[in-house]
Amino acid sequence: MSRMAQVLVLARYEDEVMEPLTRPDEARTWRGSFEQIPGWFVGGWYLEFYRESQRRGVLADLEALPWNQPECVQVMLHDEDDDCFGLWMFQDGALAEVPIPRTQRVHVTPPPWRSDSPDPGCLWRTDRPDAGKWPAHSPEHEQDPRLSW
Repeated sequence: MSRMAQVLVLARYEDEVMEPLTRPDEARTWRGSFEQIPGWFVGGWYLEFYRESQRRGVLADLEALPWNQPECVQVMLHDEDDDCFGLWMFQDGALAEVPIPRTQRVHVTPPPWRSDSPDPGCLWRTDRPDAGKWPAHSPEHEQDPRLSW
């Protein structure tokens, strides 16, 4: 399924750690390779996906890297239906989404034909003019527990 998404990784002085993910690797579950953001003093990389199925596993691969300072790693994810980038940081050794003020990740029950693809939900600003007209947030037991990233 066509679905644009972007990933930004900000991590100071972690060029050597990120290097394996800057090369293509057919063994990975996701497609593409990170490119360094030119001219950044501290260290930043980006990757863009054009299909939903091409991005599964990217968070797990970032999490598995031998970071020198995991507490300084920030991963920003943006799905095409999101209002803004979501922020993921290491908490207790795992990448976890960090709540951003005035945003809410809204999960709606996916249609039955989407059982093959995990749904990340949508990160929406709560101060939008249409915030009160959103679809109902599905209960946690109906949300897809699989990581779409």
